[in-house]
Amino acid sequence: MVAIIDYDAGNIKSVEKAFQFLGQEAEATRDREQILKADKVVLPGVGAFGDAMEKLSQYRLIEVIREAADRGTPFLGICLGLQLLFDRSDEAPGVEGLGVLKGEILKIPEKEGLKIPHMGWNSLEFPRAGRLFQGLEKNPYVYFVHSYYLRAAEEGIVTAEADYGVQIHASVEKGNVFACQFHPEKSGETGLKILKNFAAL
Repeated sequence: MVAIIDYDAGNIKSVEKAFQFLGQEAEATRDREQILKADKVVLPGVGAFGDAMEKLSQYRLIEVIREAADRGTPFLGICLGLQLLFDRSDEAPGVEGLGVLKGEILKIPEKEGLKIPHMGWNSLEFPRAGRLFQGLEKNPYVYFVHSYYLRAAEEGIVTAEADYGVQIHASVEKGNVFACQFHPEKSGETGLKILKNFAAL
């Protein structure tokens, strides 16, 4: 079973539907036991970093997420879910992230000709092999919606990058923890393949 953590953020339903489309049993939940006994755990989300951390705290999900990641359960953060897994974000100074992975979330710098938020299709580069991207063509296009981007503290965990006036760490993998800044559930066949690879772990 794929447990999709429900903390009132946007995009939870579409992630649940994408896994169900792939034939996976998937359910949005904030029940501690259900999350901890799941085969896979997904932290999706669209919204603001500070509000999201407040909701996770309100629903007592912070320790549950850390415990699920520590147990070795395959864990996937999507969009805001990726950002929350790290230490801090420019979007919410003074608010601590989950700290499951080391790094910070920075504001995409203003640049002539580039709109912020970064919204639309962008190609990926793969600096190192990632299990989520097995069987994909070189430089596939995926769908992004974000104003902040990840700078991971450990280069070695970065499995995909994108360029949008700045080098974006678009996906990371460390042990059982995976995360994508882009939206696989909105990225057509490429995105479904990525979710399928995760479900098969």
